[in-house]
Amino acid sequence: MKQLFIIYIIIAQISLVSCNGGGNGRRSDIDTSVAALATKEISYNIVAQYPHDTSAFTEGLQVYKGKMYEGTGMENESTLRISDIRTGKVEKKHFYTDPKIFGEGINVFKGKIYQLTWKNHIVFVYDEKNIDQPVKTLTWPYEGWGMTNNGSELIISDGSANLYFVNPDDFKVKSTIAVTDNSGPIPQLNELEYIDGYLLANVWGANYILKIDPSSGHVIGKVDFGELRDKYFPNQIIPDRTDVLNGIAYDSATKKIYITGKRWPMLFEVSLN
Repeated sequence: MKQLFIIYIIIAQISLVSCNGGGNGRRSDIDTSVAALATKEISYNIVAQYPHDTSAFTEGLQVYKGKMYEGTGMENESTLRISDIRTGKVEKKHFYTDPKIFGEGINVFKGKIYQLTWKNHIVFVYDEKNIDQPVKTLTWPYEGWGMTNNGSELIISDGSANLYFVNPDDFKVKSTIAVTDNSGPIPQLNELEYIDGYLLANVWGANYILKIDPSSGHVIGKVDFGELRDKYFPNQIIPDRTDVLNGIAYDSATKKIYITGKRWPMLFEVSLN
């Protein structure tokens, strides 16, 4: 009887699979709503081009009060600087004399300028009116990559798929989200910009920028800038050097978006469609 019972169970399971469409390679229980979450390709237009300092290994970029604020990296080269957008002229610059400091993302927020460091676990904080000397330093437990804000919190990337929502006063993490698309988590998130309720993010080494829903972490769009270097400055590309796309800035007063790359000779004003 036990053997007959087992045979009966096997036959029943085979029948159940057949009823669910197993015989023709289809399953009726698949959630077809996943297709609606496919990443949208976002097109763009180049509105204008401006000079960009080719000594700047760009890590952070932000427009504030009509000026371009930029944090640059590399040991013995890291800076915090303020430039004229149209001419590219650096008007003010703080150079880190400590050769171990590797500057990263920046953000101007509520009268303070914050600059991350890559592996030093230090956050330098400046008064917005004076970048000659930091007013204090804070500790960040992870690697520092990109930074922006949503009006109440700083948002920080650390080279993983995670984004951290942080209290600007003490740099304590309030919440964390993982950025994902339909294939899973997306690591190496880098420079960030918060625009009209969404996040734009560079991915280290990639030629595209992601548009992210900050409430879920889901990628809802991708902008492919793969043609820029070859089209606009092909003769200034140095092989085997990491002069990659990195840097997103938004002027909320004019609604203009700017992008650049590490040691790029150009800053591009772009419109997203």
